[in-house]
Amino acid sequence: MSPPQPPFADRRPVTETRHGHVRVDPYAWLRDENWQQVMKDPATLTADIRAYLAAENAYADSILAPTRPLQKRLFQEMKGRIKEEDSSVPQPDGPYSYHVRYRAGGQHPLFCRVGPDGIERVMIDGDHEAAGRAFLRFAGCEHSHDHRLIAYAADFMGAEFYTIRFRDPESGIDLDDLIPDAQGEVAWANDGRTLFYVRLDANHRAIGVYRHRVGQPAAYDVLVHAQPDTGFYLNVRLTESRRFIVANIHDHDSSAQLLIDADWPESDPRLVAPLELGVRYTVSHRGGDLLIHTNADGAEDFKLVMAPVDSPGRENWRDLIPHRPGNYLRSILVFADHLVRLERVEGQPRIVVRRFADGQEHAVDFAEEAYDLGIVPGYEFATTTLRFTYSSPTTPQRTYDYDMESRQRILRKEQEIPSGHDPAAYVTRRLFADSHDGARVPITVLYRADTPLDGSAPLLLYGYGSYGLSIPAAFVTNRLSLVDRGFIYAIAHIRGGTEMGWNWYRDGKLLKKQNTFLDFIAAAERLIAAGYTQSGNIACHGGSAGGLLIGAVINKRPDLFKAAIAEVPFVDVLSTICDPSLPLTPPEWPEWGNPIENPADYANILSYSPYDNVEAQDYPHIFALGGLTDPRVTYWEPAKWVAKLRAVKTDDNLLLLRINMEAGHAGAAGRFDRLEEVALTYAFVLMVFGKAAEGE
Repeated sequence: MSPPQPPFADRRPVTETRHGHVRVDPYAWLRDENWQQVMKDPATLTADIRAYLAAENAYADSILAPTRPLQKRLFQEMKGRIKEEDSSVPQPDGPYSYHVRYRAGGQHPLFCRVGPDGIERVMIDGDHEAAGRAFLRFAGCEHSHDHRLIAYAADFMGAEFYTIRFRDPESGIDLDDLIPDAQGEVAWANDGRTLFYVRLDANHRAIGVYRHRVGQPAAYDVLVHAQPDTGFYLNVRLTESRRFIVANIHDHDSSAQLLIDADWPESDPRLVAPLELGVRYTVSHRGGDLLIHTNADGAEDFKLVMAPVDSPGRENWRDLIPHRPGNYLRSILVFADHLVRLERVEGQPRIVVRRFADGQEHAVDFAEEAYDLGIVPGYEFATTTLRFTYSSPTTPQRTYDYDMESRQRILRKEQEIPSGHDPAAYVTRRLFADSHDGARVPITVLYRADTPLDGSAPLLLYGYGSYGLSIPAAFVTNRLSLVDRGFIYAIAHIRGGTEMGWNWYRDGKLLKKQNTFLDFIAAAERLIAAGYTQSGNIACHGGSAGGLLIGAVINKRPDLFKAAIAEVPFVDVLSTICDPSLPLTPPEWPEWGNPIENPADYANILSYSPYDNVEAQDYPHIFALGGLTDPRVTYWEPAKWVAKLRAVKTDDNLLLLRINMEAGHAGAAGRFDRLEEVALTYAFVLMVFGKAAEGE
């Protein structure tokens, strides 16, 4: 039988001239002009585009068919590390406590509460709600403050258009209220009958903040704040004190906050401080003061200021935690008597607790070389209990309740690995790579203690490097399926994230974006020089903006990599950022630049956009994955990229594209369905590294 042959997309050139540069796009036709409708109804996809995507999926399936036994084995391994019947630690809220759990064999969460009678009630059964559906994802489930109602938001297509519903948690009966085309976040007013949310337009952009009165049709909802500028995102939340509903208007550089009195939900919103280019701030509340986390006044690594609730303008901001260069103040959590802040110093997180009464502070200590911390917001404000999570690449996640006065910590939950896990069998290391300009790039490394460190081991190098998002040195069970097969797993904490502070982010965006890619290459070279692996024996892996990273580095240095996995990859950067009709384009200009208006931004993006820089050269084995209903990285980006690569690359290495026709940016929604996707990508890696045999 002859081997399967890859599909080749038709060339239908479209020419565009911008800033004097003529750009020919032979695969622009893969973008369905009716994409807005496709996100809501995938069946409306144009026939020739559907046929091409189906051919690519069929080709990928045929190439990967020999790995199906391995995929099943990987899936069972990864599933075996999940405690199937599991529950979060209950969060107390007055006479009730709330938690999320999964049943054995269940794919979706069950949102539950325990009342004064001590009996658990399942408020929403995710498995029941998902029955008969190809996709379901919940954005959350928020109870009213009187505990009489819950509001929950569900996405049925993967396009992140959520429908908000209301339910009586005692009877389990939904009310008639139905709010379509919303974001997932909601905020209850204190009357238990008024809900605030953000509505989306057909292009998946925020129209404004709306106020809904339970029992009335959504058509009667009141527009509280209109958002006419498509360059800004919008979301709503409640302060820890439950005194204010906050509408957060922001892009990647600037923000402003509106306050709505949660006791008087029909009152007009009040602006804390006007939007100012380059100034970011978020607001918490305590007593007569607002606590404001901000980078104002040149506080690059952020500071904390206070201002009176009645006069919160910039002129009244006074420092509570001054700016300390090199000490990145990531976030805060406010209690009635304590302030908790999550910081990062030299790439390592730490928790600091401050008592308001006397300003006394202490840090919560941890010992491992690389680890991850999270502070967990609760429902109760007047408490001395802080909940936080801790893990490392070798240590499963632990959830602690910490008494901020006595400094005693109680282990409330430790992640169980039913198939077994011995942390002593693994090693975590932190090292640094010197990038092209002398910047020291942190690298987290995980491997089995018996893995040879003589350069012979294969290595998977993961990276992201955009939007200020940091990749945590956390415990992820799936990685062990590679590590147990002799792989070294490494994370390059490259610029574009905030691992080393806010400047680390600024040095990896706009005209400095090339630093992101060069840092990743430097990390690969450092791992080779340190004897962890060899050139050409590395798999690189990233998703979304991390997929852009993968596309850029294999254009620059394909010799370093044996394989590349690009999930929902943002690889057609120039086309997308030049198209203001797409959902995220205007708000993304502060991150990437505005190539429509600025010739320098256009030239910069053109210099690294993976799709535009594909050339006739040898590439590693490549596996690209996308989602048909993805509103963030549209399906046609990986489709166009693969089509162009297939037409011009000079090697015989594998080039596979798989588009999930029933999901969006985050892939499959069910917890086990998602494992099948991970098993598929890991099987691809093991296959091209010659480790796909059952006994490997």
